[in-house]
Amino acid sequence: MGSADGQRPNFVYILADDLGYADLGCTGAVDAQGSPVDVSPRLDGLAREGIRFTRGYANSPVCSPTRLALITGRWQYRLRAGAEEPLTAGASGDKIFGLPPSHPTLPSLLGGAGYRTALVGKWHLGYPPQFGPRLSGYGEFYGFHAGGSGYFSHCDSRGKADLWLNEEPLSEEGYLTDLLSKRAVSFIQRQTPAQPFLLSLHYSAPHWPWLSRDDESESRRIGRNLKHTDGGSLQTYQRMISHMDEGIGWVLDALDRQGLADNTLVVFTSDNGGERFSNNWPLTGRKMDLLEGGIRVPLIARWPARWAGGKVCDLPNQTMDWTATMLDAARVPPHSGFPLDGVSLLPALSASPSPAPFNRDLFWRMKHREQAATVRGKWKYLRVDGHEYLFDLEADPAERANMASREPGYLADLRHAWNVWNEAIPPIPDDAGVSLVFGPGDLPVATF
Repeated sequence: MGSADGQRPNFVYILADDLGYADLGCTGAVDAQGSPVDVSPRLDGLAREGIRFTRGYANSPVCSPTRLALITGRWQYRLRAGAEEPLTAGASGDKIFGLPPSHPTLPSLLGGAGYRTALVGKWHLGYPPQFGPRLSGYGEFYGFHAGGSGYFSHCDSRGKADLWLNEEPLSEEGYLTDLLSKRAVSFIQRQTPAQPFLLSLHYSAPHWPWLSRDDESESRRIGRNLKHTDGGSLQTYQRMISHMDEGIGWVLDALDRQGLADNTLVVFTSDNGGERFSNNWPLTGRKMDLLEGGIRVPLIARWPARWAGGKVCDLPNQTMDWTATMLDAARVPPHSGFPLDGVSLLPALSASPSPAPFNRDLFWRMKHREQAATVRGKWKYLRVDGHEYLFDLEADPAERANMASREPGYLADLRHAWNVWNEAIPPIPDDAGVSLVFGPGDLPVATF
């Protein structure tokens, strides 16, 4: 399906990094005193103009696996890199994994069908020379390869410069979030209705280090210590979100100026749940957990040519479903040798006046604490450290009332569904590593 007049849509897919479920104004952001805070006026406006999803799920509670699912439209576990977090740069003794350039991707499929494609921001799917955005279908790249970047130094956690224009290192002054926003605007200003485009705008914000535009001196103080365990605050974190929100406003304004807004599908979400300063209320858990706080993320979509605005939708969906949705909207089939695991949301979202039923199980697994999860409608099966739980997410989104003994039939059904799914995909390799960024003293430990 295309737009109302048959013209293929443009896509702007905006990915925040480690943003919590309730970190936006429209999802419940509050200040340190518990009062509502106006942290994201442009994204709140996008939600009013489009659809806000209350049950948008990331494919993983950590970064690179979700990004693999997004770019391939498939379970990240089908690729060896999907079992590893963080991906490394090939230092002595490190394993080297990434997205194989031979694997079809959203940008390669769209590019092959005549779309202009660009990634602005974070890649984190493997390091050059073996891997890179332009080896995997993007026509343009401006951003960084690592999992985190200094907002002023533009260096990775080893202190190595990591800002690039295509394959060339780049030296620029400025706050990283603003540089990415301005580059995205520059790309849109070069577009016309004659040729559709995909813009992937993958911010570092609000990932550590916790630095706003006003914190350049703090950036110099921490130097290579990008994890910033001795710094940050809720106020700084929320300013980082506001800077990102302002930049997204620049992008939306550029679409308006170019006459492209009506037939552009804009999607905003996060790669996983939030961490140190994030707000996930009423959910519990955070990044690294298969509790809702680790996988349920803010999700907003706007496409004026096709969808009426002002809707709130409780349709459960995962990151890779948006890959399938964009390909469906562009009328571009997936590669026959790499069938999609994601499912297009277009049929459900095109129903009027509300989304049509969408009966489908969602699955996760995580080597850390041997976690497993299945979501089916309101029910969720969770296994952690050998213990099993069953939650009614409608009545208990905080996942505190374990219904396993009261509803043994649901527990057995969802456990069986997970086992069948798990047997159909490659196992997690014994040497796969998923490491915590922060220790027990730095983050509250989720209780199950």
